[in-house]
Amino acid sequence: MAKLSSVNKNNRRIKMSNRFFNKRSKLKKIIMDKKIPLEERFKAQQKLSKLPRNSAKNRVMNRCQITGRPHGVYRKLKISRIALRQLGLQGKIPGLVKSSW
Repeated sequence: MAKLSSVNKNNRRIKMSNRFFNKRSKLKKIIMDKKIPLEERFKAQQKLSKLPRNSAKNRVMNRCQITGRPHGVYRKLKISRIALRQLGLQGKIPGLVKSSW
């Protein structure tokens, strides 16, 4: 089990990135548009840099929903390989069978 503070910090980042998503995307469109004068693009760049760092989507860590483990997480299932194995052995995931040879 991961530290609860790390899991809570990541949850705060997720909420913040969702809250600022529209604002960040509008500012990025302005910055990338070459037809807009350089001064306006520069002001948009300054506004973007004043936003909280944790509002960026790439700051969010892909963590297991069950254990909070940061590594070995399947994106589609949102659980780690270890949690997946445990649930499979308990028979809670239909169709998943432990291989043996």
